Amino acid sequence: MVSPILLIVVPLGLAFAVPLLERISKKLVGYVPVLAMAFNLVLSVVLLRRAVSEPIIVHTGSWQPPFSIHLVAGPLGLLLAALIALIGLGVAVYAMSTIREGATRLYHVLYILLLTGATGIVLTGDLFNLFVFFEILCISSYALVAYRGDRAGIESATKYLIQGAIGSSLALIGIGILYGMFGTLSMADIAQHIHSVAPFGLFMALALLITGFGVEAAIFPLNAWLPDAHSSAPSPISAILSGIAIKVGIYAVARIIFTLYGLETVFLFVAVLGLLTLLIGEMSAFSQNNIKRLLAYSSIGQVGLILFALGIASVTGVTGALFLVVSHGLAKSVLFLSVGVMITRTGSAEISSLDGMGKRMPLSALCFTIGAFSLIGLPPFVGFAAKFTVVRAVFEQTSTLFTVLIGVALLGTVVEAAYFFRIVQRLYFKPPPEGSLDHAGRGQEAPLSALIPIGILTVVIIVAGVYPGLFSSFLEPAATDLLDKAVYIRHVLGG
Repeated sequence: MVSPILLIVVPLGLAFAVPLLERISKKLVGYVPVLAMAFNLVLSVVLLRRAVSEPIIVHTGSWQPPFSIHLVAGPLGLLLAALIALIGLGVAVYAMSTIREGATRLYHVLYILLLTGATGIVLTGDLFNLFVFFEILCISSYALVAYRGDRAGIESATKYLIQGAIGSSLALIGIGILYGMFGTLSMADIAQHIHSVAPFGLFMALALLITGFGVEAAIFPLNAWLPDAHSSAPSPISAILSGIAIKVGIYAVARIIFTLYGLETVFLFVAVLGLLTLLIGEMSAFSQNNIKRLLAYSSIGQVGLILFALGIASVTGVTGALFLVVSHGLAKSVLFLSVGVMITRTGSAEISSLDGMGKRMPLSALCFTIGAFSLIGLPPFVGFAAKFTVVRAVFEQTSTLFTVLIGVALLGTVVEAAYFFRIVQRLYFKPPPEGSLDHAGRGQEAPLSALIPIGILTVVIIVAGVYPGLFSSFLEPAATDLLDKAVYIRHVLGG
């Protein structure tokens, strides 16, 4: 049987092979991230089909849990690994035509390391390696935000670095407290004995871990870094930060709450915090004039909705949250990539510069529109199926409070629809600037190498919306994987 550890080892090896390949041919360097993510996509999909029935546990050396460094490749981890690989592959192909200046070799190395760190986070079974992979992701992200070397990028990366370093330090202190209390770093072993120690220390560790990982998840009020970082980074990196990095932060928070602690008393707090994050993100996005900052604030709003769905804490609710992770990752990647080629053509990131793009760049504008409609939750796109699952989860509850809360969440969706419809109106119903069209009335469309990954991700949005069962067959086992703490412990530790 092929081991899930290859999902980490192969990309890591390819990242360190980039400098050697550059000596052979500089053209080969751009294909390395594509090869790494294509390998991970195929392998994670193959392993996912097996993990639905039983998680795959990988032990390093001859040590057994809780003393070994081990991977837990269950339905949840492999589903997210497949999503990371799919979006990473699309963005890697896109970057081949857009990342041509500067230290491209370092860009591709850091890009692979970022995605390897993300994959390691969703597969690891112990807290220390969760932190190690988290640091790989974060350090790569800091450098890539500053890739252009301009003032805005360096300033944004510095803010991101400072906040991220504080968050990482808090998370490490929380891990140290748990190690001092339990003498182990295995999440399954800690979860098994979580009620055998004093609650005060557990609460301190929980607060530190959620705060630390919550910075990367962009949970309010820990999200100050995100708008600047997303708007200053190259568009491929903006797509990865929004589509992958913040989702991995949410995964870390969810794994701690559900698997490590299993605290039912915090679920309502998580739901309310999610709603607060949702409303602040959407209201902030509504007032933006810069398209990339708007999309960044929109991501904060979507994080809030995912947290709200996790706070429902039922199989349907967590399934809806994971569905939102998938739909938002796909849609926001399409939005950032399509906007990236529009910004390249116009030389401006202002929303007013998008006037008439429906005629100037019809394919890019169409993909942007589909991504926006999916985020809003319009049928037949995947975002509708995701949001419908969350609404269904609320009405399965007997609590009147959650019915009121979903009304507030839907209000945030109305705000989201307002600013996205405003942008689509400018794309198709505002006249393009004079001289922007050729003699046949057309503009200059994005290069084919950029359109192909944007188009493929857009098709996935449509197909997953029309046939949501293709995803739900994996999402429900993934939700159960997160919720059923006892089964997780049994698979890792045995007995």
